[in-house]
Amino acid sequence: MGLKVVSTNVGFQFSSPCFTSPKLSNLRKESFMLRSTQVEQISFTESENSLIEALLGIQGRGRSSSPQQLNAVERAVQVLERLGGVPNPTDSNLIEGRWQLIFTTRPGTASPIQAAASIEDGKRILFRFDRAAFSFKFLPFKVPYPVPFKLLGDEAKGWLDTTYLSHSGNLRISRGNKGTTFVLQKQTEPRQRLLTAVSSGKGVREAIDEFISLNRTTGEEDPELEEGEWQMIWNSQTTTDSWIENAANGLMGKQIIGKDGRIKYLVDILLGLKFSMTGSFVKSGSKTFDITMDDAAIIGGPFGYPVELKNKFSLELLYSDEKIRITRGYNKILFVHTRTR
Repeated sequence: MGLKVVSTNVGFQFSSPCFTSPKLSNLRKESFMLRSTQVEQISFTESENSLIEALLGIQGRGRSSSPQQLNAVERAVQVLERLGGVPNPTDSNLIEGRWQLIFTTRPGTASPIQAAASIEDGKRILFRFDRAAFSFKFLPFKVPYPVPFKLLGDEAKGWLDTTYLSHSGNLRISRGNKGTTFVLQKQTEPRQRLLTAVSSGKGVREAIDEFISLNRTTGEEDPELEEGEWQMIWNSQTTTDSWIENAANGLMGKQIIGKDGRIKYLVDILLGLKFSMTGSFVKSGSKTFDITMDDAAIIGGPFGYPVELKNKFSLELLYSDEKIRITRGYNKILFVHTRTR
């Protein structure tokens, strides 16, 4: 059976690989496309959900991740590969459609590369690179660049094994001939759509509104500020020229929620120096907290240099779970944090 690559590649352009089979040519391609307005809930098995949960705290499709996070992802991937999914996945209609790359162990490239592809067996796809382009955020189009693929011979060839395809057709794991692991989804859940928007810097407010509306329930218990270490990954205000002002307003670094109403901002500066600012919070409403930050210092090893800074504001908790938190804080700024520990 032949395989035609319609719009992108088989896992090398970090956007949405799309495969179309001749046997599906009479079906509407739109039925496979992920639309930004889609709000349906997507179900996963327990093992699949373990992989999704491990990926939620990772930014840039793997570009920003700790060794612990990478280990958790690899363990979850191995569990699914051992369990097995759809037999002979490349022969299944479930592999057809537009797939969103959500994680790869090789996240560095930003150049879209297209490849002509064909199926070798029920698991492996063969490909040959034939086009390449630069993709810039400030341009609405791709800029082609000439690569002599014909002269590269076998270097322009490769293969991609589908090592797991979920029975729902929504989750796929692939491994390439150079050892790269890819995790792709056909339909992403609301939390992932939000994190994808944060990663791209596009449509974040809309993604936040959609996410909160989908998770709004009546009769729920009042949310609390969960203990732990939370990394700030997005805020709705452009940072100023003063890094210390940004740090004091929570626009940088981590937020640590401790016991007994304690809170800390922690920002890595340079050469081992850190900015630290501690304070306290008191619940003032069903979803609001009064925050007082009044103890700031530049920390270097066991030594600290006090900084005269104070800040008081009201924090509104818009959404919180074990992995992600959305708040409206200082000066009505929206914040998105992910838990790192």
